[in-house]
Amino acid sequence: MRQLAVLGCVAAMLGGAASAAPTRIGTPEAPIAGSVSVPPGSRIVYVSGTVPDILDEKAPVGAPGRYGDTEAQTRSILAKIDKALAAQGLGMGDVVMMRVFLVAPPGQPKMDFAGMMKAYRERFGTAAQPNKPARTTVQIAGLYDPDFLVEIEVTAAR
Repeated sequence: MRQLAVLGCVAAMLGGAASAAPTRIGTPEAPIAGSVSVPPGSRIVYVSGTVPDILDEKAPVGAPGRYGDTEAQTRSILAKIDKALAAQGLGMGDVVMMRVFLVAPPGQPKMDFAGMMKAYRERFGTAAQPNKPARTTVQIAGLYDPDFLVEIEVTAAR
């Protein structure tokens, strides 16, 4: 009987914790959270690395406009991630961690961080969606399709 009472208390504590939202710490002007704490009992969803959809079906393979520039690719990917999260009953406000992999555009020595950030800021830290994830952004040598400039994976929690 005592064991049942203890189990009931543990279940009640976990149930209460699950209703708590992740805690995001960082400066208000920063585009990302410095850290995010996910409470026990939260539901965690991992979205695999996502790449852009074709922007211009008529553009030949290898043409810069086929998938668009870094900004367009980021916008495409974030829309796909939003749909993947919605299928799990979550949204972009539930993203707690994001990993962004950028390839330098052809002929450029460095990734287009500004282009990625322009599309990112449309989805995170806005009046409509103020939550910001913790994030890592790195430049890599390439992705499996040489036309891809961006790949993003996220972890969401609620």
